[in-house]
Amino acid sequence: MAVVDASEELKSLTSTMESIEAVLDLDRLRADIAVLEEQASSPNLWNDPDNAQQVTSKLSMLQGQLRKTQELRGRIDDLGVLFELAEAEGDADTLAEARAELEAVKKDVAELEVRTLLSGEYDAREAMVSIRAEAGGVDAADFAEQLQRMYLRWAERRGYPYEVLDTSYAEEAGIKSTTFAIKAPFAYGTLSVEQGTHRLVRISPFDNQGRRQTSFAGVEVLPVVEQTDHIEIPENEIRIDVFRSSGPGGQSVNTTDSAVRITHLPTGIVVSCQNEKSQIQNRAAAMRVLQARLLARRREEEQARMNALKSDSGNSWGSQMRSYVLHPYQMVKDLRTEYEVGNPQSVLDGDIDDFLEAGIRWRKQQEKQAAE
Repeated sequence: MAVVDASEELKSLTSTMESIEAVLDLDRLRADIAVLEEQASSPNLWNDPDNAQQVTSKLSMLQGQLRKTQELRGRIDDLGVLFELAEAEGDADTLAEARAELEAVKKDVAELEVRTLLSGEYDAREAMVSIRAEAGGVDAADFAEQLQRMYLRWAERRGYPYEVLDTSYAEEAGIKSTTFAIKAPFAYGTLSVEQGTHRLVRISPFDNQGRRQTSFAGVEVLPVVEQTDHIEIPENEIRIDVFRSSGPGGQSVNTTDSAVRITHLPTGIVVSCQNEKSQIQNRAAAMRVLQARLLARRREEEQARMNALKSDSGNSWGSQMRSYVLHPYQMVKDLRTEYEVGNPQSVLDGDIDDFLEAGIRWRKQQEKQAAE
């Protein structure tokens, strides 16, 4: 890469950073941080642990956002100096160092740019992810378990904590369904593009004749409910059943009637939780899942009313969104964005950031087109 080419790339990066800073509104960001810092310093903060957790989490998120933006701006400025130094001294090592840093900065700027696209009402929240096996028998159950592992590996790669709330195991292999929470800011906005039907094509390891099998699994992504959502559920609108947990283990969860199933009578929504050790913990976790689903239902109803006012009913993702092909060739392809890679194992090991970025950019473009 010639230094003149690097200069053009640095101009482009500087322009992108200016756009990012405008969207983030750094002055407003600093003002929000100052307000939260004042709240966090209150001696009475932890009298309300839930509110304290919200304040400290949001403060940490905004401070991190501001710090990363400022650091990237500084790295871009430093790169200009580094390239000038390499050119002036004709130093090949310095030039190689500058090129490597330029590629790293480009990647970090692109990631921050995608974050600015997450401007939906609930995008900044943690995510509640549910996966269920669909058509395909035991292969579908096995695929559902692979998808759970994929998302949890993705969370681990990023250092995001997660909590598995419920898992229903299939008889032969895999799982019938699972629900887990990814506890990180913007987890919902990031993972919401994963919602839909995922399709796996492979030689079935469960078919003694070695035939090719197509199986499906459904992914649902919901925002975690916060106190401000006012999702109240009267006791007379739910039925609570307790039962003995099942699945691998040998812990106390398998020896007592600690699992909880909650049925919301007006809507027929059923949720369960069996991964905690006590019935009280499982009930609390199941209520969080139910609240998230009722919040999503309310949003869908509001969106349906909005779409009814339009001549066009708005954009639709379509249910099938990604194919994982292991035979007769190797490929994972997003059916909405057309983005694809030739290494399915890497994707199933949690390397899904490029798919997430493509999905977020595609969704933003769809929203712009719908608004025109």
